[in-house]
Amino acid sequence: MAGSAPPTEQRCIYDEWRSWEPSSLEIMEMAEDISAEEYPTEIHDYLATFENSLTSVDEMLKTMMSVSRSELLQKLEPLEQAKLDLVSAYTLNSMFWVYLATQGINPKEHPVKQELERIRTYMNKVKEIADKKKASKLDKGAASRFRHLELSKCVFCTV
Repeated sequence: MAGSAPPTEQRCIYDEWRSWEPSSLEIMEMAEDISAEEYPTEIHDYLATFENSLTSVDEMLKTMMSVSRSELLQKLEPLEQAKLDLVSAYTLNSMFWVYLATQGINPKEHPVKQELERIRTYMNKVKEIADKKKASKLDKGAASRFRHLELSKCVFCTV
């Protein structure tokens, strides 16, 4: 059949991630179920910081998801669109990395490592392009004034 599902050999590496999608609220509720006696008190501050971070991520995601992708991309320049896509891909893959680690899977031996490296390579390319774009914006008026000022100081030059 033409529209059938892809063969199992081409299964997406994120199938494991897709099968587990609790919200940060559910995670916080699970954390509340664990009494303080079930984990060392030394890590309490770390867990509180982690909980605050989860809340921040949840708020950012809600904000991003409240605007359609096409509407958001219309407001951005192509270079900014590329940055948004790369940051989104990197974030998703980083979250998957953490998920694998929590499941006892070594993410360094998983294809997600190569994906993160690939995304990082493109992020560096976009950064180079952005840096070149910034460097090419020369204030010609200021450069001309500077040149005339320096030439006027020159004893051997006539302006």
